[in-house]
Amino acid sequence: MTEKSYKKKHLTSFQLIILGFAGVILLGSILLMLPFSSVDRIPTPFHEALFTATSAVCVTGLVVKDTGSYWSLAGQTIILILIQIGGLGVVTVAASVSLLSGKKISLMQRSTMQEAIAAPKMGGIVRMTTFILKTSFLIELIGAVLLFPVFYREFGLGKGIWYAVFHAISAFCNAGFDLMGVKGKFSSLTSFAANPVVNLVIMTLIVVGGIGFFTWLDIKENKWHIKKYRLQSKVVLGVSAFLILVPAIMFFFLEFQHMPLGERIWSSFFQSVTTRTAGFNTADLDKMTDSGKMGMVLLMVIGGSPGSTAGGMKTTTAAVLFAMAISVFRKNEQAHLYNRRIAEETQRNAATIFVLYMMLFTGSAMFISYLEKVPLVTAFFETGS
Repeated sequence: MTEKSYKKKHLTSFQLIILGFAGVILLGSILLMLPFSSVDRIPTPFHEALFTATSAVCVTGLVVKDTGSYWSLAGQTIILILIQIGGLGVVTVAASVSLLSGKKISLMQRSTMQEAIAAPKMGGIVRMTTFILKTSFLIELIGAVLLFPVFYREFGLGKGIWYAVFHAISAFCNAGFDLMGVKGKFSSLTSFAANPVVNLVIMTLIVVGGIGFFTWLDIKENKWHIKKYRLQSKVVLGVSAFLILVPAIMFFFLEFQHMPLGERIWSSFFQSVTTRTAGFNTADLDKMTDSGKMGMVLLMVIGGSPGSTAGGMKTTTAAVLFAMAISVFRKNEQAHLYNRRIAEETQRNAATIFVLYMMLFTGSAMFISYLEKVPLVTAFFETGS
């Protein structure tokens, strides 16, 4: 055998991230399948446990079993841990374990951490990771403290603490999982539609988690001196504000007309915030018009910001695409944002991401539509066999 065949092959950063996520999802699925994870102490079918674990780690908020009524305290705890890992990132959590144990972070680990949190450079990545962890846990703690009085009045001391912690983490990680199935299966936060504390705290946690770790750092270092912010932070804050305000106005005038004025205002803003990155709802979505649902789809496609707990195509990608369109209409050779020229590589990346999202979106929709017409597949998911 040649000398090359003996050389050890190292996984790339992207391979490590993918394998890390797959490993956490598989382990979570196995734990959720076990009888102690459900209220009735019965085994959960693999495909249902896998769906729940995947949704939790990928912080989407989609469920096939009502989280509050089906899963036991152990099952809910497993889901919450998966949400926290998915929100912060598998690599970030793994790095924190290494830091706490006193181990040195290798160059390969630093490179992987850089890819995981979309850092512009490798320098200071360990310090940045420490900042992310400390800030995240502090924000989640503040959110839980603010939510506790409301849930204490509703559910008592023990459940009040647990519900406050669960929903604070779920909101900050943009996961959309809730425990309100005790009031009605899959009811989400509809019973708190007029509650200002729940609305404000949950919306704030979603926005803070969705704007990205590097925007936090800019705000920490430069305070209110927005001119000193990095271009990415300016774009993230500008686009996020636009995508909160404009859809909220649209929802107010086109949707929720059956609600009292105060509740209608809260629901309009809440749905504008949660649709793009989280998955909670305080209004009955079945009663929304087709135009309102289409608007929600567009918001979901855009999603949150780079280096955040949210998913989606990203606000910066949407901003670059918009700038490219404006440059074409004005017949300018270069696209600009905040008087800064956008690099051609950035434009190509944005266009590629958009095309891939559209292909994945339409392909998935067609595939699901096809599966619904296959009797054997339908029977399998209905029986869980």
